[in-house]
Amino acid sequence: MHFKVGEKVGLLYESGSGVIKKLIDSKSCLVEDEFGFERPFLLNEIVRIYGNDYKLPDNADLILNDDDSLSSNKHTVRKGQLTGYKKPIDIWEIDLHIEEITDSHSGLSNFEILSKQLKEFKNFYKRAKSKFIRKIVVIHGVGEGVLKDEVRLFLSKQEGIEYFDADFREYGKGATTVEIHYNID
Repeated sequence: MHFKVGEKVGLLYESGSGVIKKLIDSKSCLVEDEFGFERPFLLNEIVRIYGNDYKLPDNADLILNDDDSLSSNKHTVRKGQLTGYKKPIDIWEIDLHIEEITDSHSGLSNFEILSKQLKEFKNFYKRAKSKFIRKIVVIHGVGEGVLKDEVRLFLSKQEGIEYFDADFREYGKGATTVEIHYNID
């Protein structure tokens, strides 16, 4: 994932958030935390924050990149609540813009780009279900609507879910919210 100076980020392995002040190298950056302290972090220890209402619970204990099927840091953990035995936050977010999925997409056809985006989404969805995540937000962008249509076609074939346009105030018309319902006896 490419980060930029000035972006709001959340900390994966501790509670808190901050703003990127400096990119040190290709693997680390300097983050000013909410208390005004500048601290170094590896890029795989932070996640981009898209909204303004982000806050992790103080007792959040997250380790989210233990699945090699997803590229590192391709999803953002968002507000939610811990339940039970240190389960992860219950809202996950993924940005399917091709620039967020791959370092370079030059030379790829539209079909190849769409295929990469759908593969990333399906892996993300599978991982969310395996972790019993109840809500995901899929940022697909507006464009011509092809990616949105393909994401929703996939979702329409899944059992126990509802999907709808994400909050317009936060995402515009370019995202879908998915609520996943589990039959746990």
